Amino acid sequence: MTPDVLIIQADQFRADCLGEAGHPDVRTPALDRLAADGVHYRNAYSTFPVCTPSRYSLLSGLQVRQHGGWTNRCTLAPGIDTFPRALRRAGYRTAAVGKMHFTPTRLDVGYDSLELAEQDGPGRYEDDYHRELAAAGLTPVTDLVDQEREFRDRAPASYWETYGSGTSDLPEAWHSTSWIGERARRAVAGWDPGRSELLHVSFVKPHHPFDPPAGWAETYDPDALTVLPGWADAIPPGDERYRRRYFDYGPLTEPVLRRVMAHYYATISQLDHQVGLLLDELHRSGRYDDTLIIFTADHGEYLGFHHLLLKDGPMYDPVIKVPLLIKYPGSGRSGEVSDRLVSMIDLDPTVLAACGTEPAQPLLGRDLGIPGAGHDYVLAEDRRQESAIMIRSDRYKLLWSDAAGESLFDLATDPYEFADLADDPAHAGALAELREARARWALHEATPPTYLDPDAPTRTAATDAESRHLREQFAAAVEGRPRKNAP
Repeated sequence: MTPDVLIIQADQFRADCLGEAGHPDVRTPALDRLAADGVHYRNAYSTFPVCTPSRYSLLSGLQVRQHGGWTNRCTLAPGIDTFPRALRRAGYRTAAVGKMHFTPTRLDVGYDSLELAEQDGPGRYEDDYHRELAAAGLTPVTDLVDQEREFRDRAPASYWETYGSGTSDLPEAWHSTSWIGERARRAVAGWDPGRSELLHVSFVKPHHPFDPPAGWAETYDPDALTVLPGWADAIPPGDERYRRRYFDYGPLTEPVLRRVMAHYYATISQLDHQVGLLLDELHRSGRYDDTLIIFTADHGEYLGFHHLLLKDGPMYDPVIKVPLLIKYPGSGRSGEVSDRLVSMIDLDPTVLAACGTEPAQPLLGRDLGIPGAGHDYVLAEDRRQESAIMIRSDRYKLLWSDAAGESLFDLATDPYEFADLADDPAHAGALAELREARARWALHEATPPTYLDPDAPTRTAATDAESRHLREQFAAAVEGRPRKNAP
């Protein structure tokens, strides 16, 4: 029988926030155990530092300019194949649990079943998690204030002073991390012994707001934490234009940063705990050894790098680099570490190859199941506030945007990307090499528009009346008004 496939995805998870990666503070015993059973790719890159574009690249094996999903409100175009579709055609039962961030919310990308826990946009009023919260009389006030503009514009001063960091107002059992983990374990426990299975588990965290539940929020002492390399006492002049995106990062102080770090790490440790329970369930089922397991994230988090937080800014490594652990079926590659450059586009061909399935379309990615596989250059793009491109070789990184022009960094001597060498004649050769690589990766000079189809085929959906009622329930709770009964 072909191997089972388990994809575990986090949101806004820094590549270095793993105990196995040598992080000085964060504790991730379950992910460390997974790394010991597989390969840790230490130079893995997202294709785009935002949720949906990156997720579509993972599913399709395509760069964003190939699949056309440039924003968090976009649709994977018809005719683009995905590994869930390919595996479904091959006889797999396919399922997804957690945050998908599709438009429409239950877009059919190849999953037979969806149990959703969304965070941004209309998805939270059409998913399973928030409907269950409402039925239990619970409201995720902290998350709503952080994510919904109508509430965020009236957020208290404490929200701005702490950069959205604090203890969740939900009990642990109802926190999205616990809800997703429990549904994932239930899915694995129900795997058919006579059929190959694909499960994609996608956690909301450690995405902001940084709000671990009570019991986890106290895991880390802010005063005992090590401020990570790349922190600056002020925003560097070249990055100043990014200070007023989600927050104004100018006033960020080291004590406040430490509080953010403590809560960010706590959400990671809570997530790691749920991953450990999920892996235990796989062991109990007897299917762990023959399952392809991938852990990754859609993008990273600055966490103080260059005095910034979240993901709005240049594609420096903390925000565009992602964790990538792959346990292959069998145990032939246990404990390997790879420093090859790899990309989100490599996961589709890797899954297909492991399952003996050919891609339906030409792909630029590599099958990482082949030892030593990788790229000489990796590409990422951003097209939110301005058009931007990152191209990276083993040693150098080129950042370009239509607003700031070119910046070149020698990561061997300047790993924290402070010294721009674009105008240094001594590095003209490296600059020319990366310009040429960028031209090869670009595929087409014209940038395709964002593809959006709110009426694309779905796997069931909430009615408009249900969504409106859920929105009203949550708004009433945030504003202290009585809830209305369902229509």
